[in-house]
Amino acid sequence: MIRTILVAAALALSGCATLPPPEAAPAPAPAHASAEAYAAPERELMVPVEGGNVYVRVNGDLDAAPPVVFLHGGPGGTHNGLASMLGLADERAVILYDQLDSGKSDHPNDPANWRVERFVEELETIRRTLGVERWHVVGHSWGSAIALEYAAKYPQHVASTVLGGTYINTERWIADANILLEDLPESVQQTIAACETDAPPPAEQCAAATDAFYAEFNRREPATAALRAYSERIGGQGFNPVIYNAMWGPSEFRSKGSLKTYDAVPLLAQIDGSRTLFLIGQYDEARIDTVQDYVAMTPGAEFGVVPGAAHGFFTDRPMESEAILRAWLARHDAP
Repeated sequence: MIRTILVAAALALSGCATLPPPEAAPAPAPAHASAEAYAAPERELMVPVEGGNVYVRVNGDLDAAPPVVFLHGGPGGTHNGLASMLGLADERAVILYDQLDSGKSDHPNDPANWRVERFVEELETIRRTLGVERWHVVGHSWGSAIALEYAAKYPQHVASTVLGGTYINTERWIADANILLEDLPESVQQTIAACETDAPPPAEQCAAATDAFYAEFNRREPATAALRAYSERIGGQGFNPVIYNAMWGPSEFRSKGSLKTYDAVPLLAQIDGSRTLFLIGQYDEARIDTVQDYVAMTPGAEFGVVPGAAHGFFTDRPMESEAILRAWLARHDAP
């Protein structure tokens, strides 16, 4: 039986409990880190969707090849960390956006908007607004759930689906987090367990224990100068803990929000497996054993592992991640 260890540490800065976004709480970059700036948007627009307007940025030619759209994690994260993939715009348009209540999009903070199906329709509205017939849909973390739901509902518009850092089932995600926790020092495990009691240790101790988990399995590299500069330049309100806590809950190790019973695994049998890639980091919170199970449920699907990376592989290993995606997208451009 899987030992359940729950964490009560506050994660307001972590980007997404289930799936903290890569840009969350960036540490200073080492002197050798790349300072190459992310490309500025060639086109920006605010797209009206149910509940408000969402920020969308585009680089590259929308007609050159099927574009690729990236879906960030959270709920409540931003597109910022995904800007590391803008190099793909030399072959196709790269579309990044902030989900409603995140980043540069409107923040109505209305619980009526926090439905999976609304996020799916938000993505479809962006496609129609841009006039794109077919595109590649790349979800990361919580974005994988939206990508899978979208591929099942709108297969005619999907050139391929990438389920990155794959979150599609809450029960499995929590179980995996607790398994991974057992790889950490006993002192960290004990602190995290104590943080769930009625008399928790000081908040800074809980935060330190949680940071130890994230350092192993969420993001193993400090934010580059390029990411830090982009996050400052692009602006917006950043990560939104309100939607995160309402949909997920207080920590990586439990869910009390609306996603606590979420399960999209049955949809794997409904999508085109031959056009589906599961992609995780070598040290990802999305455990390889679990994701291999998902691959087996998706006939014809492929599985990639970004070496040396954790959950935030787009920022841990951007060159390797881009190379994998570049080859994958080119192989699946044709209908």
